[in-house]
Amino acid sequence: MSAQTAFAHHEEHHRSHRSGWLRAAVLGANDGIVSTASLLIGVASAGATKESLLIAGLAGLVAGAMSMAAGEYVSVSSQADTEAADLETERKALLEKPEAEREELARIYVNRGLELELAREVARKLMEHDALSAHARDEIGITETGSARPLQAAISSAASFTVGAGIPLLTAWAASLASSVLFVAFTSLICLALLGAVAAHAGGASKWQGAVRVTVWGVLAMLATALVGELFQITG
Repeated sequence: MSAQTAFAHHEEHHRSHRSGWLRAAVLGANDGIVSTASLLIGVASAGATKESLLIAGLAGLVAGAMSMAAGEYVSVSSQADTEAADLETERKALLEKPEAEREELARIYVNRGLELELAREVARKLMEHDALSAHARDEIGITETGSARPLQAAISSAASFTVGAGIPLLTAWAASLASSVLFVAFTSLICLALLGAVAAHAGGASKWQGAVRVTVWGVLAMLATALVGELFQITG
């Protein structure tokens, strides 16, 4: 049996490749639920009409989705620009002083526990295969799974925010004005707990811990906006 065939029989399933889109999707959905539910509760607590409540919620959904998309795109684009600049610097160094770069890579492997001669041999082999990728991964820390994807992050955040925000907005539409605060809060907190548990499970963490931490912050946000609404009641 060849080494390649033997390796194929031992495959582990890791979750790190999900980190980029999962972080953006979870953040978007969580923010959509918390911000829209809190906005609706604050407006309802102030004594707004059903029409005003729904308009405020819809405006919050659109503004929030665009804000999430823009924020993610700008943030991840900055990361992508930094990665591109680092790769260009490394590409020039490999062209101008390949031997020094090979020794630099070997020192990295020595620091990780390899003997010097073995480290040099590993560095030589990897650089013969793909020098830039070897240095990007082991010197700079850029990998294919962790590289920045601005458009993917922006779309994922906007879409997940819209889905999340739609939950309290639809609840407010279906409930009577008098019961909107109670139903929006209850429905949103249930969805937040489920979202936290699912996200934690996808990342290999404790589902209970994931559910509790997002629910606690959701409760605090809703209580804060309810207090604001009570303080600034709409009169006459």
